[in-house]
Amino acid sequence: MITQIGLVAGDIWDYLDNHNGEARMGDLTSDLKKDRDLVLMSIGWLAREGHIVLEGKMPNYTVKLSHNKEE
Repeated sequence: MITQIGLVAGDIWDYLDNHNGEARMGDLTSDLKKDRDLVLMSIGWLAREGHIVLEGKMPNYTVKLSHNKEE
């Protein structure tokens, strides 16, 4: 299960990176075509590590990358 969470976390990171660094929760689950619980666990992992921030209110809050890209 940990491996799956890590793989989906990578998918989320890539998705956000390709969508101006942010997305709504509903878009993530529908576009990634992953189980919602697995997406939530992966978001939790990324948030705990400080890679993303969550804004807004549930159920359709915004997920944003928290890093600044170097130019």
